[in-house]
Amino acid sequence: MESSDPSSAAVSKTQEISVPPVEGVAGGGTSYGWVDGGLQGSHLGSSVIDPTKVHSADLLHVWSMPSTANVSQQEAPRPLEHVNLLAARNERESFQIALRPKVSWASSGIAGPVQIQCTDLCSSSGGRLVVGQSITLRRVVPILGVPDALVPIDPSSPQINLLPGETTAVWVSLNVPCGQEPGLYEGEICITAVRTDSDSKADSLPKSERYQLYKELKTCLDITESRDHSSSEEMILRLSSTSTTLRRMLVLPAFQDCHENNGLGDMMDEDVMNNVAVRVKLSLTVWDFTLPLTPSLPAVFGISETVIEDRFCLEHGTKGWYDALDHHFRWLLQYRISPFFCRWGDSMRILAYTCPWPADHPKANEYYSDPRLAAYAVPYAPILSCTDAAKNSLRREVEILKTEAHWSKAYFYLWDEPLNMEQYEVIRNISNELRTYTPDVRILTTYYAGPSGSELAPSTFEAFAKVPNVLRPHTQIFCTSEWVLGTREDLVKDIIAELRPDLGEEACSMLKGLMKLQHCLLTTLF
Repeated sequence: MESSDPSSAAVSKTQEISVPPVEGVAGGGTSYGWVDGGLQGSHLGSSVIDPTKVHSADLLHVWSMPSTANVSQQEAPRPLEHVNLLAARNERESFQIALRPKVSWASSGIAGPVQIQCTDLCSSSGGRLVVGQSITLRRVVPILGVPDALVPIDPSSPQINLLPGETTAVWVSLNVPCGQEPGLYEGEICITAVRTDSDSKADSLPKSERYQLYKELKTCLDITESRDHSSSEEMILRLSSTSTTLRRMLVLPAFQDCHENNGLGDMMDEDVMNNVAVRVKLSLTVWDFTLPLTPSLPAVFGISETVIEDRFCLEHGTKGWYDALDHHFRWLLQYRISPFFCRWGDSMRILAYTCPWPADHPKANEYYSDPRLAAYAVPYAPILSCTDAAKNSLRREVEILKTEAHWSKAYFYLWDEPLNMEQYEVIRNISNELRTYTPDVRILTTYYAGPSGSELAPSTFEAFAKVPNVLRPHTQIFCTSEWVLGTREDLVKDIIAELRPDLGEEACSMLKGLMKLQHCLLTTLF
């Protein structure tokens, strides 16, 4: 990792300016001094700060963090280092940029706004990763104090507000296309403190000057407007008149500063930002191999359809309802996660399905044939209605799907964490029914304990580990709650020892509490 400090020339420009400290809020601990580091003991005055004339490194801390870190609102600043990433083709790599204000440069309750601009990443051979396509920026928004939701930052207006005494994180993702040329790609991210909208409006031209500029420009357009059969003499007269008008505009008060500086004036806004921005150097090495489109780990994610209905006030089965499910499906697939939707029936029976359309619908083939989909749930309709129509619909669904090449990805999720032998018996009965349709059916069962009222084993954990013996051959995918293990990772071996891979049995783990939380969070992003 390489340190990245502001240039001495840029920093020297700020030596004569004094910046007042931020008032302490929310336990920020910055009320009367520079406890966050930075400009302690400097001779910056108490005048209002113009961020276009102060290097942004004097106004805020900027540092990078890995994607695995939870950047809290009270995260302490760290040195700014060069970001180096490695990725294969068809892989996504992410990291975070943390921002914490040292001072306040806004007149409102915020510390001040910052603009975040990322360049394309380019290789020496001409390869390019384009911002907005392969490079995306999102703001990390805390939910109940925990950094969680990733809210997109508008590329046309990449500006966020910083709060006094709080650390804000920006999530940067790099998506390497399958056909990307391997090599070293380099670029940078520029973070610049900018004025608030109110400050910018205060510096705008008075209405009288704007009206005068408008009249002069309109006159130029009228004079130079093309006319048929214009003689060369007439064209010369028009150009001369236009030149006179433009010279008259240059002496307007709005351009007085430019005239005093030999016509150079202040630098353009973009140049100002380039000179005062904090630059995060970014390098990405793209390896010369491609990850498969279908993930090797069939990670699935459950979304409650009732949460979607409540969140968006949608009626079940309407066009808006289908559109919302389709949006969630496609959004999760890009993160190599195979989604399923679910609705609970009596007790903890669950209707789980990946595709809301029946198997003979054109949309269904589009869903099930997507190579990014690692596994899909087939709906067991009788969960909600045990009518003959529901059973006939189920049989027709299975008969269509089992003829397709993607049938090996199919599974049924029938019951969410059965508790007693009666519920286990229901799973066995449904399994027997499904096996009459197709003998290679796969059933997933979640559980966190052995069935109550049974004599499987003398201890609770031993009864938990023996669950495969109770559900064999009626379950092939045994999904255990990760919290049951606690810190005892060695217990995983005891669970795996009870499985029969020769019968197609496999184990997986779930973070049930996290799933329930993210059921809600997921829908806030759309």
